[in-house]
Amino acid sequence: MLTQTDPLLRILAAASRSCPRSIVQQSCAPPARRQWHRSLQTGPVNRSQTPDFAFAFDIDGVLLRSSNPLPHARQALTLLQRLRIPFILLTNGGGRHERDRVAELSRLLSIQISPSMFVQSHTPFADLIDQTDQHDKTKMPLKDKTVLVCGGDGDDCRQVAESYGFTSVVTPADIITSTPTLWPFTSPQSYTTHARPLPHPIYNPSSTSPTHLTISSIFVFADPRDWALDTQLIIDILLSQRGVLGTTRSHSVPTQDHSASNVPLYFSNPDLHWASQYHIPRLGQGGFKAAFMGVWKETHRGIPLEGKTIGKPSQETYAFAEKRLVKHRRELLGTPKGETVGLRKVYMVGDNPLSDIQGGNTYLSPLGSVWNTILVRTGVYNDREIPPHKPTVTVDGVWDAVKWALEREGWPTDEIERQLA
Repeated sequence: MLTQTDPLLRILAAASRSCPRSIVQQSCAPPARRQWHRSLQTGPVNRSQTPDFAFAFDIDGVLLRSSNPLPHARQALTLLQRLRIPFILLTNGGGRHERDRVAELSRLLSIQISPSMFVQSHTPFADLIDQTDQHDKTKMPLKDKTVLVCGGDGDDCRQVAESYGFTSVVTPADIITSTPTLWPFTSPQSYTTHARPLPHPIYNPSSTSPTHLTISSIFVFADPRDWALDTQLIIDILLSQRGVLGTTRSHSVPTQDHSASNVPLYFSNPDLHWASQYHIPRLGQGGFKAAFMGVWKETHRGIPLEGKTIGKPSQETYAFAEKRLVKHRRELLGTPKGETVGLRKVYMVGDNPLSDIQGGNTYLSPLGSVWNTILVRTGVYNDREIPPHKPTVTVDGVWDAVKWALEREGWPTDEIERQLA
């Protein structure tokens, strides 16, 4: 528990009184009893004080529970900002534009966060827009093809995909309002507020249209709201003739790569549970994926299906996050490209052993940085269970995590300690 005698609280108070430029290189902030100065620290720092370590924080269960800040989350991040120690927020959540989510987090935590410090589960999808299919003779990049985006509230995920550069995005809402018989157990009226006309009609045997809706890739951006509709729709596309919705093909013989379909399927979040405002963890996108794969197995026995899953703990997501962290670190510390003082260590602070801890433990950094993992007890993990992936350390909350890591790294420096004497 944070008390008035806690050494890190004393550091914050001392820093706001004295603010030695050789240590924090910034203007003095108001006393601790007043709201902290909300500004990101910029400009070069003393090279002897350049930290060679950084932090990555999960959000739900670490900094927030639903929309409520967890104890001392703001103080922990404020301390890192004042000491000029880089950090990013790395979450398996999503469904909204990064810019909007960052604005909300800045308000809830009463600190300033920039989009350069934030990675959602689907943020790496932005790297796929220029991807081309080796079987596509036109060599059109994915951004110019039609993709299906599932999950999230209303039209939010479509707008996120369009902000990444995808130019032709359809959603289950568009399809069910166009063809209600595709899934007769869903009322199309509930989707009309955010549905758009389809770019081409869906194929049916009596169709006279020369072109039909063709899906090139399927993306599950966030937790689907109607699991049944999305399950049926994804299966229809996977079993179609090269993505032409409404067609079927013989699936008695797998394709050359032994996959069920030539339409790629991407999931953005493998988390089975997440910490919501309810006192028991709720099913997440990992639950939808498990249900979908169960239906596929029961209805198409013997046909393998390989959907690509990113998000923590995948190597792809941690590599993307590390690149984002290195870029933010360079901007924060004012270090030029090619700076020899590199990122030596990252502390991953999370509440989920199956995503945060597993990902940090298994990540192989191409930059050579070492990731340590800190498990907190404020989210989905509880002490009654043995974590399937052992963290470097387990602590009560995010403040304790930051305190443990700083002490391990020898921060605050001796000079700050002398200021406290």
